[in-house]
Amino acid sequence: MRLCPFFSGSSGNSVYVGSDNTHLLVDVGVARKYMDEALNSVDLTGDDLSGILITHEHSDHIGGLGVFLRKYPVPVYATKKTINEILNWKYLGNVDTSLFHEVEPDSGFKIGDIEVVPFHISHDAADPVAYRFIKGDKKLAVCTDLGCYDDYTVNNLKDLDTLLLEANHDIQRLQANPNYPYPLKMRILGEKGHLCNEMSGRLLCSVLNDKLKKIYLGHLSRDNNIPELAFEAVRCEINMDHGPYKASDFDICIAKRDSVSECFEF
Repeated sequence: MRLCPFFSGSSGNSVYVGSDNTHLLVDVGVARKYMDEALNSVDLTGDDLSGILITHEHSDHIGGLGVFLRKYPVPVYATKKTINEILNWKYLGNVDTSLFHEVEPDSGFKIGDIEVVPFHISHDAADPVAYRFIKGDKKLAVCTDLGCYDDYTVNNLKDLDTLLLEANHDIQRLQANPNYPYPLKMRILGEKGHLCNEMSGRLLCSVLNDKLKKIYLGHLSRDNNIPELAFEAVRCEINMDHGPYKASDFDICIAKRDSVSECFEF
């Protein structure tokens, strides 16, 4: 299997997940031109795709979907409420609605040779989900845009080989940002907002395991975080935890905001 974050940040998100025979995107939040370039960088085109999985309807996750579908009629999978929001979005344009397929959280389904399992996340959208992917004994997950987590979240992120997890903001930088109005700050900090660096690290501490080979920290805020800060904050949480692991036991990197990150194959 392969995991490659194409774009990961507040301005647009898309992640490639695939095997030799099945090629998937999680979200299409950037323009088709950039999606084409990203796919080309892993020797693919839109015609090679087996499916597109949408986490939720916010524009940084579906901003490029309409134009992309008009060139590449790829099946789209999302929860019923998310599909309704997408189809009613004024910027979507004309798309073939038969491409959209409803998924149920906690109900796995197959696309090609990959099993996909959506699971609930806490975010201010209609019915947002993250996704776990399974092929044989290989497992990975893409989990961003959640303001809090619980045992249910942890259980869905256990026993993974690789993980893309949100580390959205540094709390002090967000609170001190003069360009963010108070209600927006409260939204981001709330239980239906985004994970701060420290919460991301604490969640990671709950799911670390001997199989876990690669950790991407993603969806970093352009205004309220920097890669070095996210990286060090997460590492500190792991090193301060009473568990058996140290941060140095894992390959941790930052998913790039505006360009393709390194592709991890396992």
